[in-house]
Amino acid sequence: MFQKVLISDDLGSINQGVLTVLDSMSIKNVQQVQYCDEAYLRIKKAILDDAPYDLLITDLSFVTDHREEQFASGEELVIALKKEHPELKIIVYSVEDRLQRVRSLIGTHKTNAYVCKGRRGLIELGKAIKAAYNEEVYVSPQVEQALSPKTNLEIDDFDIELVKLLSNGLSQDEISAHLKSNNITPSSLSSIEKRLNKLRIQFKANNAIHLIAIVKDLGLI
Repeated sequence: MFQKVLISDDLGSINQGVLTVLDSMSIKNVQQVQYCDEAYLRIKKAILDDAPYDLLITDLSFVTDHREEQFASGEELVIALKKEHPELKIIVYSVEDRLQRVRSLIGTHKTNAYVCKGRRGLIELGKAIKAAYNEEVYVSPQVEQALSPKTNLEIDDFDIELVKLLSNGLSQDEISAHLKSNNITPSSLSSIEKRLNKLRIQFKANNAIHLIAIVKDLGLI
């Protein structure tokens, strides 16, 4: 079983629950931090000291305060660490249950497990720890659809951004202007129209409002 674990979460009450799970698995060398930057620096220093962490358990959302942080979220922390140290096992423990985010972290960035905080969160966390140790991937049941190969999840980050902007009340002209101002391509009006039409067909949506409702129900935005 894992010997050295780091918990990154800014809520002490959550950390206490995680500590209880780790203690029940006889994992005693556990340290806690409340900032993503601190987690990153602890992990880098441990590697330099030839005493690396085996596992990181991190939240995604952290309350901002007066400190300037390199990593604004747990997601940014995970992406950076998995890129630099793919051998490090990482479990996300979060209230966030959007399928697109789960799919990105597990599929693209090779996070080892994604556990949703909730009534059964700590039970699932124990399962996730065992799975990660055994080189297996674990996701909470309520978000396991994120790993489904079905067509209705064949939607990329650009599509998600389009639907988000649409759900915020922006017209297609305004979406085009927004994309151009943020150097996001493609940004032409015709490209946006084609992409939204494709999404309406793909999700069998009658109109833009119906499309937004379907995508929200799937937890993609």
